Amino acid sequence: MHALASMALHFTPSPVVVHRAVSFFARQQQHNLRLTSACCCFSANSFRGLPFLSPYILHYACSLHFQVIRKHHFKGTQLGKFAKLGIGHHFRVCNMATSGAAEVLSKDSLLEWAQKDERRMLHVVYRVGDLEKTIKFYTECLGMKLLRKRDIPEERYTNAFLGYGPEETHFVVELTYNYGVDKYDLGTGFGHFGIAVEDVYKTVELIKAKGGKVTREPGPVKGGSSVIAFVEDPDGYKFELIQRGPTPEPLCQVMLRVGDLDRSINFYEKAFGMKLLRKRDNPEYKYTIAMIGYGPEDKTTVLELTYNYGVTEYDKGNGYAQIAISTGDVYKTAEAIRISGGKITREPGPLPGISTKITACLDPDGWKTVYGSTGQHW
Repeated sequence: MHALASMALHFTPSPVVVHRAVSFFARQQQHNLRLTSACCCFSANSFRGLPFLSPYILHYACSLHFQVIRKHHFKGTQLGKFAKLGIGHHFRVCNMATSGAAEVLSKDSLLEWAQKDERRMLHVVYRVGDLEKTIKFYTECLGMKLLRKRDIPEERYTNAFLGYGPEETHFVVELTYNYGVDKYDLGTGFGHFGIAVEDVYKTVELIKAKGGKVTREPGPVKGGSSVIAFVEDPDGYKFELIQRGPTPEPLCQVMLRVGDLDRSINFYEKAFGMKLLRKRDNPEYKYTIAMIGYGPEDKTTVLELTYNYGVTEYDKGNGYAQIAISTGDVYKTAEAIRISGGKITREPGPLPGISTKITACLDPDGWKTVYGSTGQHW
């Protein structure tokens, strides 16, 4: 590691060469328990001589480096002295070393890449109090199919994935049941899910016959002609039934309330690479909505962001969790989010025990999104 650091400071290799070198040395260290202070030299001081590297490569290098440090015990080694100084402080220094490069690349490479990255909304995660009861409601009343189910007893929770088609091609719901928890606070920020149906009236009659709760009878939307209805699942999550013709994606909307609509639109366009599909102001009812996503509303799932006049903050409760989106590169995605003002809550990297890489972030209102490797279950 000493040799690599010295080499980096004396000439300018290509980013690919350095990236491969970093990965190689990190992998070597992961299989070598006899770590010494040599590992520490490949740090912020080394990176300061490499301004040509893009920030996501630098960040990846830092992440791998500190995964190695955290993995091993330091007692009785020279590295122990370094550990006492605080790995967190050292990691912050590394982030500072990359910040200048991030600013330079923010308007061209990363944000341009975010617009071109092939992305798709994968699933939405939320917590329920009775998994079997909820599965029955979704399959019998809403017409979904149970796609898979997994129990994680060591962490005391169970997941169930449901939707209108395979996970590889459709947006699905991921229900989470935590052992022993039968009720959640849904808060005031989460709005509803949208489901496109060909006949709202018939769907509502079916739901009533199955014992479902209808909170808004079928009829035209206020100020428009679209026929809608609202129903609630056993935990109180609302579903808007929207009358439409045949569609490849019936689970078509996730509605979230935001405190500053223009700020949110700007963030989702830049950081997430989404497109504003339409915006509608309803002054009579004092709210504005914006539909934003990766494709047209009649073919893909979109976000419906709602701004209620004068309301800048919402209680998010503890029921709704997050949306998952696919990306070709979690490291680039994290940097694009970071320089667009988002907060990274999980640094990009592989999930424990598997090769799938993810990163997690919060938007300006605190709504969580997780990006993961394209084409993999996680």
